Amino acid sequence: MNYAIITPAHNEEAYFEKTVLSMISQTVLPRKWVVVNDGSTDRTLEIIRQYLPRYSFIELLNIERAAGRDFQNKVRAFNKGLAQLRGVECEYIGNLDADISVGPDYFQCILWEFERDPKLGIAGGMVHSLIEGEFVSQEVSSDSVAGAVQLFRRECFEQIGGYPLMPYGGIDAAAEIKARMKGWNVRTIANNHVKEYRRTGSATARPLASRVIEGRRSHSLGYGFVFFMIRCLYRILEKPKLIGSAAALMGYLGSVIEREPVALPVDVVRFLRIEQREKIKRALGLSFWSGLKKAFIGRHCGTS
Repeated sequence: MNYAIITPAHNEEAYFEKTVLSMISQTVLPRKWVVVNDGSTDRTLEIIRQYLPRYSFIELLNIERAAGRDFQNKVRAFNKGLAQLRGVECEYIGNLDADISVGPDYFQCILWEFERDPKLGIAGGMVHSLIEGEFVSQEVSSDSVAGAVQLFRRECFEQIGGYPLMPYGGIDAAAEIKARMKGWNVRTIANNHVKEYRRTGSATARPLASRVIEGRRSHSLGYGFVFFMIRCLYRILEKPKLIGSAAALMGYLGSVIEREPVALPVDVVRFLRIEQREKIKRALGLSFWSGLKKAFIGRHCGTS
């Protein structure tokens, strides 16, 4: 059960040591853990360097980062880390964000799920984000895995072409959609808890701005309008209440009006919309709110 992990890290000094301590404490250590220091200007580099002499499986890669906010920076950093794994034999490969901590047997349990299901292409634990002093479950749906902890069967990762460059993020969702389209199972292991110390997308954007971007991201992924509308309605009581869902809808419609192109191929979008129609049908066959919860909660549109 050989696996390798890549962690792109940009200015993560506040939480990064928790990630490092998690990795070195695993009951099943990775064959290689590539930390990509993506132009950090804080103590991120200093933190990882102090562990390098003691742990031979950790490899540090320093790269330069273009100025400004660009959702594609993470993919570029990840891919440079991926290049470091050429020649490294491993059955599984994954991303671990630099503000995450997991239990000592986290990867052992995830790997066991892969061994149990030969068609499992992507797996990960249930992320609990620190919000206002409490860890709150992201309630990712069972056929989705948060981008912060996506672990791939290498065959699946190579078959889908890895992470694509996406204008508004959502690389995790794009990978999942492609994997499901090719017949792979995608699964969150609900009882394998993950702690996220900074909610994804909150590092550089205010809550309303994040929701506008969410709408544009969903459009770029090819989300159907009806599905996205229902999802906004379900999330209407999430903070910021009402205006958050309105902002997401505004972002989606803004992309429609501006005729922004959908980033995924036509066949992938067609598959996604068939999935979404089936979820709507299942929701209509259940009680209204429980149906919506089963069909629409979770980070289906991704954030990475």
